[in-house]
Amino acid sequence: MLQRFDPRNRNILININGVLYEREKAGISPFDSVVQGGDAVWEGLRLYEGRIFKLTEHLDRLRSSALALAFTQIPSHEEITAEIRRTLIANRMYDGVHIRLTLTRGVKITSGMDPRLNQSGPTLIVLAEFKPPVYDKSGIRLITSTIRRFPPDCLDPKIHHANLIQSILAKIQANAAGVDDALMLDYRGFVAETNATHVFIVHRGVVATPRPVACPEGITRGTVLELCKAHGIPCEERDISLTEVYRADEMFCTGTMGELVPVVEVDGRKIGTGRRGPVTERLMDLFRELTHREGTVVVRREEIEPASA
Repeated sequence: MLQRFDPRNRNILININGVLYEREKAGISPFDSVVQGGDAVWEGLRLYEGRIFKLTEHLDRLRSSALALAFTQIPSHEEITAEIRRTLIANRMYDGVHIRLTLTRGVKITSGMDPRLNQSGPTLIVLAEFKPPVYDKSGIRLITSTIRRFPPDCLDPKIHHANLIQSILAKIQANAAGVDDALMLDYRGFVAETNATHVFIVHRGVVATPRPVACPEGITRGTVLELCKAHGIPCEERDISLTEVYRADEMFCTGTMGELVPVVEVDGRKIGTGRRGPVTERLMDLFRELTHREGTVVVRREEIEPASA
């Protein structure tokens, strides 16, 4: 799975601390904490017909992560939402958009890891791109990575931080194996997530997903659990071993970038029938219906149509 360049993104404007920059001219200081140490938190948001799905939950998680990293200044939800809105209107974006929101500790007075060197406030980056869900809805293939997810006593996954080296190393292994992504285990040998998404299995009609011990508290993950409970689909959060993955009737991944997508193969083994299963398909339909009726309105069609006429 390799994302392709969308020509509509060639001339997008990128918002950095409230200033809109052309794509080729956008940049941050080499003294910024995200450059020097990956010292930042981030969120992925998706825009559906002017609405951002679960915006408050995403901003809550961003703030929680920044607090855990002891950021001394954190923009309010209202301030961040205003900058997202400015960015979308400037780019004439209304639907089919993915937004990468990054909040760094900011620029240091000199290089070094000490947070006391950050004396000018955080850096907020709003990167909005035209981007449909990135995975093939007919199903993806995984291998199990040798890279393990950290437990909370090493680096708590509840901090949605920008240090993605673990994920990148796992993705390199997936690329070398010629598959879409890599399944990652925790230090005990149980399934954590993939390098980019949360995972669910279905066995005998019961939907199961790993506890958020070595994986983040996913927004889409939580939405799927809510949908299961609301529609009478048995579900549980528990430890899942690779054996259970291999013998599962169905498997699927969740995330803002790709929504819900079936997994049809893991480590060369066909999962279930090797095609999208009925429970996965039902949840995909329920999620699609939900995203088309819920969300926070941040931009209206009439605000961008006159500019594009």
